[in-house]
Amino acid sequence: MRAAGVISPLASVVLAGCMASDQPQPERPVVPENAVYRGVETRLLDGDLVNFIVAMRGARDTDDVTAYAECAAAQYALIRGYGFARQVRTNVDENNEIWTGDAVYTISPALPRGTRTIDAEVTVAACRENGIPTV
Repeated sequence: MRAAGVISPLASVVLAGCMASDQPQPERPVVPENAVYRGVETRLLDGDLVNFIVAMRGARDTDDVTAYAECAAAQYALIRGYGFARQVRTNVDENNEIWTGDAVYTISPALPRGTRTIDAEVTVAACRENGIPTV
């Protein structure tokens, strides 16, 4: 679960359906209609610091790529026996319709300090429910 004030792209889509509005808001699907997820490359940088390189075709914007990297980080944390991850940074680039994300996360057994934290189990469940692949 993220700390107050910062919401991940994945969580913002889920929460958008819960917000009241005077006018009907079209619901944005979590997964882009034409998304093709091209894989995740994982590199352990140092102890609990991990780099994820993700690639996809059909992303609508940087949020789609960031959500893919977040799903990969959450699953990786669970695989390593940890329950949480914290986003350090994510850089997104688009070239010839292929979007790439270069994300760095820390993983930890307890909720880390900081504003960009995720509960790995909750995030992986949301990723599966929404059709976003994990590691």
